[in-house]
Formats: sequence, structure tokens, C-alpha cells
Amino acid sequence: MTKQDSDLVKDLRAQAAKAREESATFDALFSSLGEGLIAINEKGHVTRVNQAALDMLGYTESELLGEWYPEKVVMVNEDNSVVETIDRPVTQVFMTGKAISVSKYYRRKDGEKFPVFMTVSPILLRNKPIGAIEVFRDISDDIEADKMKTEFISIASHQLRTPLSAVNTYSLMLENGYAGELNEQQSTFLAVIIAATDRMNRLISTLLNITRIEAGNISVESSPIDLSILVRSIASEFEPQINQKLSLKTKIEDKIPEVNTDKLIVREIISNLVSNAIKYTPEGGLIEMSLYTDRKSIIFQVRDTGYGIPEGSKDQIFSKFYRASNAVKQEVSGTGLGLYMVKVLAEKVDGDTWFESQEGKGSSFYFSISKKGISGKSGAFKLENSRIKRRD
Repeated sequence: MTKQDSDLVKDLRAQAAKAREESATFDALFSSLGEGLIAINEKGHVTRVNQAALDMLGYTESELLGEWYPEKVVMVNEDNSVVETIDRPVTQVFMTGKAISVSKYYRRKDGEKFPVFMTVSPILLRNKPIGAIEVFRDISDDIEADKMKTEFISIASHQLRTPLSAVNTYSLMLENGYAGELNEQQSTFLAVIIAATDRMNRLISTLLNITRIEAGNISVESSPIDLSILVRSIASEFEPQINQKLSLKTKIEDKIPEVNTDKLIVREIISNLVSNAIKYTPEGGLIEMSLYTDRKSIIFQVRDTGYGIPEGSKDQIFSKFYRASNAVKQEVSGTGLGLYMVKVLAEKVDGDTWFESQEGKGSSFYFSISKKGISGKSGAFKLENSRIKRRD
């Protein structure tokens, strides 16, 4: 053997040893992760599975390896019906070549259903999927904790509303002179009480609405709605508040078609967007409400010249209880629930929401609804109007 051949053998042995070391490291990581991992080849067969996945699913390794993944690892809907193979995330990953994150249900070997949050990612070779890796975790505890929080909010809201109703009634009686004429200072104090009571009423309604929506108990009605009239009505409702410190423009396209949808839900969405724009626009700014159409949709837009949204906050702006850092610094009061409500309510009427924003220059929020309209959906509760009109 020549020296060149000897060096080549040494190099090959070193590379093989390095490959074995890397493989052992990968095996250790794969096995030790606390989340379930399943590797699937291009034919849909399970090629690898870690212990966490086996523990959650109730199988042994030998029962899963080599098996056809969609048949052995059964995915079900909330009603326990089996999810068709074509609708499973792994199928979508193979079709699109893009990762998917979603919440679903799996069925254990013993038949018990449990919720999981999963991310399925493709294994690509020359931009073509040749396999997939699925990472998932049991979210039963997360769902139970969220359910407890929702129940607490519901109970607390109901308990708050009872004494608040008394404050509402007696403050209205005082305002209308039932206890005699008020002097200037008393009228000022009463105005503060009334404003605070209205804010609390709106907050309670919002909390109750969120509780009912998250429980899936909100009914959705469908009737012909003229959105031009609705937007003008909302603009009129907010005009006194806006005129205290801001300018208002309203632009409505001619001949907006009627659409079958839930008027109260749409009103709540638009009202929350306008209220949000007012809240985060400093004195002297502009609020512009627009209604127009494209080929398939009717689109409402509210533009403001307010604080805008920092780049790092944009992906969380529709999250529950989230408020951007610049809004907090400006000491603007808020709960972080308005935009969350917009997002979940838009989904109820098959609508869409999005925004454009630049910090320091303002924001534009959009709500679109299909011209096709929606069908009604039954539910135990109707949405509450969170804006209380005291002087109707």
C-alpha cells in the first residue's frame, strides 16, 4: 500500500468515525427531547420515533416503525371522527413543501382522544419533499388552564355587573334631577362617575363576549345589511368623542352592495377598530374611515395619524391582553382586548383583518367581508353590544 493509499484510508476512517459520532449525537438528541418526534418518509411510513411520542400515543417502537403513518397514528376531530388523510397536516406539507403549525387531536392506542399542538416540517432534497418531521406536545393542561381562566372571567364579570347596575341606575337618576338640581361641582363629579361606569360596563361586556366566543357559544345571525348606513351610523356615534381632540373624515364608495351577515358582530368589529384608532392618536391627529369594494369583498378601513406600531410588536398585535410598548409608555389606558375581539369576531363572520403601520406615523386597520355573505350559526348566546348608550 502506497503512502497516498494509506493517507486515504486514514481520511476515510476519520470521516466514518465523525459520521458515527454525529449520528450518535443526533440519536441522543432525538430520544431525549421532551416533545414527541416522528419522522416519515416519502411513502408515508414511520422511520423514526422518540420515547416522548411513544409515551403520549401508547405504542412501543416496534409497533410504529415501518407502519403507514396516517393509519397507525390516528388523527381525529373534536367530535372524535377520523380526519381524512388528504386533510392531515403532513399531507399538506408534502403537497406544498412548507412547514405547518396547528392544533389537532390524536387518538391513543387505547382509543382515548387528546389535544396536541404540532409542527410538521418537510425534509427537502433539491426543493422536493422526501420526508417530514413532526414535533408535537400534549396541550391538555394548557386547554384546562385556559378553560379555568375563561370560567373565572365569566363569573367575575357577572358578579361585577350586579353592583354596577345599581351605580348606573342611581347616577342616571342624579343626572336627570330626581334628587334635586346639582351644583357645578356635583355635576363634574357625577360626569366622572358616569364615564367610569360606562368604561366598566364596556369592559364587562367585552370579557363576557370573549368568554362566550372562546366557549363556542355565540350565535351568528344572517340578514341583509347595508354597510354604508352602518358605517355612517358608527361615524355619527363616535363624532362627538373624535371632535374633542381630532379631525374625522369619512369616505364611502357609491353603491356598496347589501351583504347577508350579522349586523351586531360587524358593528362591534368596526366600533373596536375606530375606538382603537381614537385611543392611540394624540390631540390634533386625523381619523379617516373608508368603505369600498374589490372584486370579491367589501372592505372597511380606518386610518389614523397616531403612535403607530413598533416592528417588534406587529406579530402580536391581535393577541389577547397584548399592548405595544410605545402605547404603554404613552400611558394610554387600555386592556389589550379590543384588537383580539376584532380578530375572533371577524372569523365568526368569515371575514379577514390586517393592518399596515409605521411607528410614529400612524396605522391603517382593515376588515373585509365577502360579498357572498354568510349563513347563520346557532349558539347559546348572542353577542353583547359593548358600547352602552345612556341617553337613547
